[in-house]
Amino acid sequence: MLKRKWLTIPVMCLAMVLSRSKAAAKLPSAQMPDTFVNSIGIKFVRIEPGSFMMGQEKGGDWDERPVHKVNISKPFYIAVTEVTNRQYEQFEPEHRKLRGKCGMSKEDDEAVVFVNWHEAVKFCKWLSKKEGKPYRLPTEAEWEYACRAGTTTAYYTGDDLPDAYHKNQTQTWQPKPVSLKVATTPVNPWGLFDMHGNVEEWCYDWYGPYEQGQQTDPVGRAGGDFKVTRGGSHSTKLSFLRSANRLGTLPQDKSWVIGFRIVLGELPKTKPIPVPAPLLNQRNVKQQIPIDLAKGPDPKKPYFKGPIEYVKIPPGSDGPMYSRHNHDPALVDCPNGDLIAIWYSCRTERGRELTILASRLRYGSQQWGPPSVFWNATDRNDHAPAFWYDGRRTIYHFNGLSAVGTWGNLALVMRTSEDCGATWSEARLIAPEHGRRHQPVESVFQTREGFIILPCDAGPGGSGGTAIHISRNNGKTWTDPGEGQPAPKFEEGATGAWIAGIHAGVIQLKDGSLMAFGRGNNIDGRMPMSISKDMGKTWTYSASEFPTIGGGQRLILRRLHQGPILFISFTDRKKGMTIRDAADKQRTVFGMFAALSFDEGKTWTVKKLITAGGPARKLDGGGNTGWFVMDETHAEPRGYLTATQTPDGLIHLISSKQYYVFNLAWLKQSMPAEKE
Repeated sequence: MLKRKWLTIPVMCLAMVLSRSKAAAKLPSAQMPDTFVNSIGIKFVRIEPGSFMMGQEKGGDWDERPVHKVNISKPFYIAVTEVTNRQYEQFEPEHRKLRGKCGMSKEDDEAVVFVNWHEAVKFCKWLSKKEGKPYRLPTEAEWEYACRAGTTTAYYTGDDLPDAYHKNQTQTWQPKPVSLKVATTPVNPWGLFDMHGNVEEWCYDWYGPYEQGQQTDPVGRAGGDFKVTRGGSHSTKLSFLRSANRLGTLPQDKSWVIGFRIVLGELPKTKPIPVPAPLLNQRNVKQQIPIDLAKGPDPKKPYFKGPIEYVKIPPGSDGPMYSRHNHDPALVDCPNGDLIAIWYSCRTERGRELTILASRLRYGSQQWGPPSVFWNATDRNDHAPAFWYDGRRTIYHFNGLSAVGTWGNLALVMRTSEDCGATWSEARLIAPEHGRRHQPVESVFQTREGFIILPCDAGPGGSGGTAIHISRNNGKTWTDPGEGQPAPKFEEGATGAWIAGIHAGVIQLKDGSLMAFGRGNNIDGRMPMSISKDMGKTWTYSASEFPTIGGGQRLILRRLHQGPILFISFTDRKKGMTIRDAADKQRTVFGMFAALSFDEGKTWTVKKLITAGGPARKLDGGGNTGWFVMDETHAEPRGYLTATQTPDGLIHLISSKQYYVFNLAWLKQSMPAEKE
């Protein structure tokens, strides 16, 4: 009898435990333990409710302000470490093929990387279904609360992060293999590892600006372009590992620096904050097409206006607009007659803070509007924007998206607008791998066959050539005909798989072949010219008649509506260029010049210095140009150039800071004769 009772007691206890476990599966409660390990080996620690000041005032970035009080009203469990390869591959065994990609995360107990936000969410749903518990990604507020663990300093270790946490904490151009093994650094006061560094961690929230005032259980914005990541990673500067630092990228993006950790607990029922109001460049955009859009100055009479500053950053700006360095513009004309200029703004070109700004010149206005943010994957280096308008209703925006910083590891992004830039489609990664050949060049055009040609630098240095990406279906899919081919030898008469020179301008000739000019990879001391007769599969190289260009300079090549080919570049800075004036006298000029070809690039019979003339005066060229002197024989000596031609025949040209507008008749007009 005693034996039978003794056998019955464990069965009863087991039933009670199972009943309690099932009831506890919904939410953490006071009866649950401080830590537990789930079915796939993820250890969790219980985080109690509390309050903290979210953000960082002194020493923080602009998007970490205003610092505001946040209340976490309910307990939740958070994983002690980031999800590892062993754990993630129980959900997705195929991910094992990505182990060791870029030399990263080879072992079972290293943090899983090359996982995008959607895949991290699917992992949580799989685990929730498997165990009957509410697993999910942490909110941004929960993440910072857990990271700080009651501290108020830049790191939970104080105002400095000890060497024990460092994993190649320097800005790195290309992936540098490091161990991503979890739980090898000291634990934070609440029992969590790797909250500073190792890999960035996906959060639930859409990225958006903070708002003033106290919040309880915030869940971020109602929508946006980017999902938040937190914690920083290996291979970046220490400041990006701070408790308050905010990062973000497209939810479909994946790289060697982003992983995730998970929490257990129902998502707060808080309503998300509405998306921010439209940016300045997107407000009050007229949709009507002016009836006089094609009517402009008399095309038979020379017309010139400029230079006019279009980059108007308030002095002392340090995020998200930066007064220190503004460069690399793109320009497009809209169906409603507006012009939109975009460019990047930063402290340094390699910095993770680099963002894309925009200014709009509204139809009929004489002044460019104030700048505002156009595209900003926060702390991601959004290098090299490009525009293209299909001539009907759609504007295309192309951009690079870095993994860590610099332009050495870009993915390629595309989005479109069908309302003159008032709204934009969801961004799409048309070349999702971070690497070379994905740095857009502002020379996009459409061939007579209807193909969109998107040039992109083939290498991140000052030479190395230009690749082209081709879409034969209006941007739905893209191919790179030179991808995987050996690097060419850029020599007279040689052939190769991509264009000679970076930042190349590309057009289609009347015989269907492609012609391009680029910077660097010079041939016989001249700018290289590349010709392709097979739509970019192979190119033949030769020396052009034009002088070489270098740092801080980018050329323009485009076909005008009237038929001639327009080329704009820079003279040799010391020797200049000799052209004839109205009195048929040879004059030496310096700086930005235009050339016209009426025979498909065989000869360039018209050459003209792009200057307003007049007495010598100093102007600010911005970017890498700085201050320069303009007069009859001197124009901008450097600058990244881009141009568009509107239906009225006017050619609109911008450099790194200045805006010019002129017509074909002005280009054909000889420079004034030299005064006595």
